[in-house]
Amino acid sequence: MNAPLPRLVATEPRHFLDLWRLDGATLRALLDEGHRRKAARLGWPKGKPDADAPLAGHTLAMIFEKNSTRTRFSFDAAMRQLGGSSIISTAADMQLGRGEPIEDTARVLSRMVDAIMIRANRHDDVERLAQNATIPVINGLTDKSHPCQILADIMTFEEHRGPIEGRTIAWIGDGNNVCASFIHAAGKLGFTLNVATPPDYHPDLIDLARAGNLGKVALTHDPRAAAEGADCVVTDTWVSMGDVDHDERVAAFEPFQVDEATMGLAADDAVFLHCLPAHRGEEVTDAVIDGPQSLIFDEAENRIHAQKAVLAWCFGGVA
Repeated sequence: MNAPLPRLVATEPRHFLDLWRLDGATLRALLDEGHRRKAARLGWPKGKPDADAPLAGHTLAMIFEKNSTRTRFSFDAAMRQLGGSSIISTAADMQLGRGEPIEDTARVLSRMVDAIMIRANRHDDVERLAQNATIPVINGLTDKSHPCQILADIMTFEEHRGPIEGRTIAWIGDGNNVCASFIHAAGKLGFTLNVATPPDYHPDLIDLARAGNLGKVALTHDPRAAAEGADCVVTDTWVSMGDVDHDERVAAFEPFQVDEATMGLAADDAVFLHCLPAHRGEEVTDAVIDGPQSLIFDEAENRIHAQKAVLAWCFGGVA
């Protein structure tokens, strides 16, 4: 049995906050680790620890400011499979909900657990948490990015269609946090990303600027043009948690629904992804999300394995 992963020194925690902060080699190593760990436990009970149990004795604190199904269950399962344990709380149940500074929360939890995963409303809060923690902090979702989701998405594509390098992904819909993390990954992993959004819902200009010199992201307002010849079509809900302009969004995004005609423009063997939950009949039709090209449930399962790679990386177990 392998020895437990080394703890990084307290002054140098290895945070996982955004994909743009990591180089392509690191992202490739994370994906390979996710594939490796999933393959190594094929057929095992889901609660059985991995053979090396590298995080035995380690505890992950999970903080939720937003509702969660996949992030909550996948991180808990990931820690159990790595041999560790987790403590789960909503921000409302903590003193955070009564106004305690997030800086103080970071210092307290650094004394009590070995790492923190937070699903937050504001990206700035996650950065402040990381700046004041002496243990790794993982971004489980913010208004600006969703890096764990994109690792699971790419891992799912590669399981079914091989390496992502040189392929084309079509993002159709809102230029939101998930789209941002796809933008962060495209140039670093060598795939082309066609982003189709309504003019008023384009991706953050800072994210586009970060990708600009890599030449892998194309922005359009025509969903059909984005889907043309793509190897993978991805969408997300039109109205995210915290959005207050429901009616305006639905009206703007109606031409961006992913239906059978959209998928028909993609490559013959194209696949469909959606991070879930889906609003069926809005951003995607039942025929697509339940159809043979859809990999949404493999994608959801792979949150566990991608996040195991992230957790191992945070403790120095992945190059």
